[in-house]
Amino acid sequence: MLRTRTCILLVAATMASLQTAHAQQWGNLKGKFVFDGKAPEAKPLNINKDLECCKGKHLDEGLVVGADGGVANIVVYLRTAKPKVHPDYANAGKEPAVLDNKTCKFEPHVLGMLTAQELEVKNSDQCAHNTNISPLGGGGINPLIPASGNVKHKFTRQQNLPIPVSCNIHPWMTAYVLPRDNPYFAITGEDGSFEIKNLPAGAELEFTAWQEKAGYLDTPTSPKGKFKKKIAAGDNDLGTIKLKASVFKLK
Repeated sequence: MLRTRTCILLVAATMASLQTAHAQQWGNLKGKFVFDGKAPEAKPLNINKDLECCKGKHLDEGLVVGADGGVANIVVYLRTAKPKVHPDYANAGKEPAVLDNKTCKFEPHVLGMLTAQELEVKNSDQCAHNTNISPLGGGGINPLIPASGNVKHKFTRQQNLPIPVSCNIHPWMTAYVLPRDNPYFAITGEDGSFEIKNLPAGAELEFTAWQEKAGYLDTPTSPKGKFKKKIAAGDNDLGTIKLKASVFKLK
């Protein structure tokens, strides 16, 4: 009797283990955004203050198109609430996300981070900056950061749109920060490509695509910037997504 009961428990445990293993499949979402046609040249910014500190070439980063037509700084992020999170992300967010002031320019121009993560705003310049971040729902900051100084900040809630960042001392300086409750977000590189790793497979998930000039990327594949994708285990490639000038509100 005891042996029979033990066997039943072992079988049940094995089945539960197999079900758990089956449920815990993961997939990667990747794709590439490219400008359809000849992209406009980035315009120089008007640098009219602290010229010794603000050295170098300063171009408008509202639309950054690489040599091969890839569109940088597009944010792709999961909108589906409370997803299963891969164990590899267990330590994500323990190190601060860094936004730096370098030669009177924010680096990076677009930053994705976890809501629970600490934001460190550095000033690598030899002149003072302020960093004005005003998220919806409150919890913003606007500190004066002296030369070679830094400040740290924790957001109180995630945002559904990137938060504009500015420096009132140097008004040409702009950037964006997006805090999210889960690690499923990515920002396109210079070649326009992105990859979100280890998404929960098997379910249809909803994503948002956003870009500074365009806002929500309204395309046939992502109307009003939203698209759904059933994630399969392994790689899920959206391929090359062409973006017309009209998407960026260009004439």
